[in-house]
Amino acid sequence: MKPKLGLIVSLRSDPEEEIEKVKNLGFQTCQVSCWDMSLYTKEVAEKLKQAVEANNIEITTLWTGFSGKAAWNFTEGPLTIGLVPPDKRKTRIKELRKASDFARWIDVESLTTHIGFIPENPNDPVYISLIDVLKNVAEFLEDRGQSFWFETGQETPVTLLRTFEDVGADNFGVNFDPANLLMYGKANPIDALDILGGYVRDVHAKDGEYPKSGYQLGEEKPLGEGRVNFPVFISKLKELNYSGALTIEREISGPQQIVDIKRGKKYLEELIQTYY
Repeated sequence: MKPKLGLIVSLRSDPEEEIEKVKNLGFQTCQVSCWDMSLYTKEVAEKLKQAVEANNIEITTLWTGFSGKAAWNFTEGPLTIGLVPPDKRKTRIKELRKASDFARWIDVESLTTHIGFIPENPNDPVYISLIDVLKNVAEFLEDRGQSFWFETGQETPVTLLRTFEDVGADNFGVNFDPANLLMYGKANPIDALDILGGYVRDVHAKDGEYPKSGYQLGEEKPLGEGRVNFPVFISKLKELNYSGALTIEREISGPQQIVDIKRGKKYLEELIQTYY
């Protein structure tokens, strides 16, 4: 089965406009992203459910951010992002539980996020304690019939594979972002599929370049204009029998974002027609 195309959109207090955008741009699926914990209410959930039903859109995952600072660089990032920083874990586990409740209210069975810069050294105390945290996350989500998808990029594919092995949870998977692997300088995304392919549950269609500095991420680019070899990438997904969504993420705002999304959608449609 060929993958459906999707778009990542932000959760709003009135989500109808964002869901209508998904439909009007010709997509069948979306990921809903939230960084504002106050939006995890039954009222917003009901509005979102009504919007997706009215527009015949499938939400493939709830992309849940966290409160507090998140620095998207190589210096502050390891100290601020996800569940890796020990001083952030208690608050963010509570926020994950709120996200889990919200996901249940909108009938979505998965949560996705950046876990953070998982230490590559398995003997690192931060890594060891993170495994215990993730075991607890896996357990409470499994009790709710939900899965947890790690967005790639801030750790090497082998480190992420080891994390899955050490946690041993059946409800963990990957939201595979090929551009992030480049932008964080962690791997070639084609090769990363050889390591993580069996865990891929959703895919971000995003392009980018390797870092040009040891302090800042590489540049995100429009689809087809970065270093991701999308013809090979798509054909590799086909070999893996991947039939989930290809969710476009373009991390700019304004009119150019829509232009790039439309071009990216056409580009993906041509590749799917050729390689699937």
